[in-house]
Amino acid sequence: MYWVATIFAAVLAGYSNRYGYHRDEMYFLAAGRRVDWGYPDQPPLVPLIARGMAAIDSNSLILLRIPAIAAAVAVVLCAGWMARELGGGRVAQTLSAAAVASSALLMAAGHMLGTTVFDLAVWSAVTVLVLRLVREESDPRWWPAVGVLVGIGLQNKALAAIPVLVLAGALAVTGPRKLFATRYFPVAIGIAGLIVLPYLWWQARNGWAQWEMSRAIAGGSSGTSNSPIAFVLLQFGLMGPILVPLWIFGLYWLWRRPRYRAFVLTYLVLFTGYLVAGGKAYYLGGMYPLLLAAGATGLEAKLANHRIRRVAVGFAITLNAAVSALLFLPVLPVATIRDSPVLAINFDAGETIGWPGFVHQIADARARSAPDAEILTANYGEAAAIERFGGTYRLPTPHSGHNAYWWWGPPAEGRPVLTVGIAEDQLRRLCSEPELLGHIDNGLGIHNVEQGRPIYLCRVLRISWDAAWPAVRHLG
Repeated sequence: MYWVATIFAAVLAGYSNRYGYHRDEMYFLAAGRRVDWGYPDQPPLVPLIARGMAAIDSNSLILLRIPAIAAAVAVVLCAGWMARELGGGRVAQTLSAAAVASSALLMAAGHMLGTTVFDLAVWSAVTVLVLRLVREESDPRWWPAVGVLVGIGLQNKALAAIPVLVLAGALAVTGPRKLFATRYFPVAIGIAGLIVLPYLWWQARNGWAQWEMSRAIAGGSSGTSNSPIAFVLLQFGLMGPILVPLWIFGLYWLWRRPRYRAFVLTYLVLFTGYLVAGGKAYYLGGMYPLLLAAGATGLEAKLANHRIRRVAVGFAITLNAAVSALLFLPVLPVATIRDSPVLAINFDAGETIGWPGFVHQIADARARSAPDAEILTANYGEAAAIERFGGTYRLPTPHSGHNAYWWWGPPAEGRPVLTVGIAEDQLRRLCSEPELLGHIDNGLGIHNVEQGRPIYLCRVLRISWDAAWPAVRHLG
């Protein structure tokens, strides 16, 4: 399995510098420049990682993505170790690692710096340790390590608490319950609590903004929000349609073994809970490495000494990897992506194209109309892009009412404001006579979020920013 992880790392690294930054990566860089114990939409771990990478080289996209690549490789290795913990030999471990490495979800998450890939890595590592804890002869001293991992996971994404609590409840219901009968279990809880405490303190001081954010996402405010039907259908695409029989067999294999039934129950509860609550499809993604490892372990005996079957399985995984790479890695030239199915399937691909040109258009409009204007954007991605590329044009620090940018304050009083992406009817609440300066055009015909958005100039505000700023705030 180690050679699988090596090849996977090389592929991710080889494509790490194509297209460009994702809006979230630039937002993490912006948040990292404003270090805090928390943010309204996330804990501080990924912004701190972004800050660390930027301190080494602020202009290297490859360097920024190295931690994500490392986390993705860790998921591949953990998949192999899961198979080993389940009793699988070398074939099962290699098949499990290769299946996970070929998945659409891990390629997409590992290609860019974000919370998802670290969530997958932490949960995969927790799964390996819990598999060790449920052994007939287990060592309870693994519990503190679980506590450390859970604490780190919660500093990456607050949502990480849900699968941890569900798995703990499932183990209490199905067993083996004896793994909780040790002094190391409360130690693990204490360690996790201490690690996440600063973030909880920030949330408490700021009205539990993360809860409001979660409700907004569940209501469909995110560009990657899913309808209930889409949530169900996308479960068959997260790992790739070719691998569906393998992870379904893995579910069956685990259920047939009482020691592992808690994991099946966890999957079913999470599936139902996320479906009802309006969660995104990839929230369930952390469960699939285990299901694939279980399927590979159950399949190993049928592959032993049967060359044709091994070749067929190898071909299936290779095909799955090729399709996943084509759709979720920047394989195609930018000039051809518009006419491909990539953008229809992979929303995030369009969010990594055209940002330098976007900022150039903003700078040009400002230079022509109001060189002293402040800048107000509709969303955090636009503001973060201006921060990342605006130095070349000596643009001021942008402002936005979106997510953490609202916490970072309004534009200066008494100066004209250049707005980006804000519709005229919304803008008239702030400005009596907005002047349309143009519309964003990436020049590639790619219909991403910013394409066609208006640029307005507001010379005089109706009210002061102190009075207007509370109403500008929005999460999502």
